[in-house]
Amino acid sequence: MKVSIVMGSISDKEIGDKVTKILDKFGVEYELRVISAHRTPHIAVEFAEKVEENGIEAIVAIAGKAAHLAGIIAGITPIPVIGIPVKSSTMDGLDSLLSVVQMPKGVPVATVAINGGENGGLLAVQILSLKYPELRQKFKEYKKKMSEEVIKMDKEIQS
Repeated sequence: MKVSIVMGSISDKEIGDKVTKILDKFGVEYELRVISAHRTPHIAVEFAEKVEENGIEAIVAIAGKAAHLAGIIAGITPIPVIGIPVKSSTMDGLDSLLSVVQMPKGVPVATVAINGGENGGLLAVQILSLKYPELRQKFKEYKKKMSEEVIKMDKEIQS
């Protein structure tokens, strides 16, 4: 199982690190790349064309402003693409969100929250868990632990 995390700029690495932290927690192999849909479009296309050949099973694309990276990759590959819009200095990331979420019919991109690195990683794990039962079990345990933490906080507040 392998996930490719593609960032439109090295400035997106902080969000990419949130994705890798989640994937590490679940034992999912990944690669981290910087590929710009606008500044290196030929590399973006070549990457998308070779995803299957390279054994990639899910893609997390992180980009801001005119965030077309997830869309260009999704337009080429049949592999699931998760888009993470980045909060930029203009429009608080709304421009990025709309660029990722407003895809034309036939080119789906799963989109998580602006700067939502953790959820991007978790969604990649959920997608892979359809094929890898051990990941599904780890995900169930993760959700149970999360629930237990909230219950514990609730009990502490009520005390």
